[in-house]
Amino acid sequence: MWPFNRKKTETRAAASGFTAEIIAARETYVSGARGIAELTATAQTCIGLWEAGLALADVEGTELLDRRTLALAGRSVALRGEAVFLIDGDGLVPCADWDLTTRNGRPRAYRLSISESGGGRTLTALAGEVLHLRIGCDPAAPYYGTAPLKRASLTAGLLNAVETALAETFETAPLGSQIVPLPDSGADDMANLRDAFRGKRGSVLVIEGIAQATAAGMNPQLGQRREDLSPNLKDAMTDETLTAARDAIGAAFGVLPSMLNRSATGPAIREGQRHLAQWQLQPVAALLAEEATDKLGSTVSIDVMRPVQAFDTGGRARAMSAIISALAQAKEAGIDPGTALNLVDWKEQ
Repeated sequence: MWPFNRKKTETRAAASGFTAEIIAARETYVSGARGIAELTATAQTCIGLWEAGLALADVEGTELLDRRTLALAGRSVALRGEAVFLIDGDGLVPCADWDLTTRNGRPRAYRLSISESGGGRTLTALAGEVLHLRIGCDPAAPYYGTAPLKRASLTAGLLNAVETALAETFETAPLGSQIVPLPDSGADDMANLRDAFRGKRGSVLVIEGIAQATAAGMNPQLGQRREDLSPNLKDAMTDETLTAARDAIGAAFGVLPSMLNRSATGPAIREGQRHLAQWQLQPVAALLAEEATDKLGSTVSIDVMRPVQAFDTGGRARAMSAIISALAQAKEAGIDPGTALNLVDWKEQ
């Protein structure tokens, strides 16, 4: 016998049920702050530059910040604006999710979720046991970081809208389809012709006969030419809009628009590389070094400029030559080189 009662209505979760909503929210949280523009090639290019730049950084003062950890930190702060690692005896453990309590705007304790191959685990740790890197903090919530795309949500939405519209246009628009006038034949023959060509991309979409043109009030002997049904994307300024949105997203990540230009030359790429390393990655590295110094108990320094070679080699060589000459002249004149350097505010960091 059938073990279930057939008269009882069995209720199941629909596609928009609670489980599906939780899974969708989780996917959005992991993929990025918005889950929209993070999937575009422009954003992924900028995120890759952050990840690779921090992975190449020179670290002094600790062995816990290896290149794998730095790459994870770079990708996490680029997507979510913050990165959390549990300080373990064997190294730093990346956390997939976290919640925290604060006092005077500073974290006191964390509830961490750590991903495992057989299922995640949750634990509680004090603030001193957690390495928390955050960028773009708001004064109203200084314990939370904000991603670059969240701070530029309007431009990110525009980039996503333009790319989505172009994708749908190339997928569904009748590109290369035409309306071709032909002499009339039987109604069945014309219907068969229309059915044979309808919806075929790049081929004839509609067959127009003389009787249809006459019924529409046109002279059937005039204007007998094919009509193209391809959408006019040039007048919609999709290229200009897409380029402007792409450049704005790159600027939000600290990537100069010249680096994304196909006609960029070597000097422009080098200047963009210096800008990215000096004004975007090095401050993030300094924040991470300060956090590591507070939590690890040793002075930690992270340098992005030297390994990335984001400096003017010729300018440094000329500056070095000028400094050596100046020190030699100061020594000959009986002036203390240290005093001379202090006069121009030249000192070690």
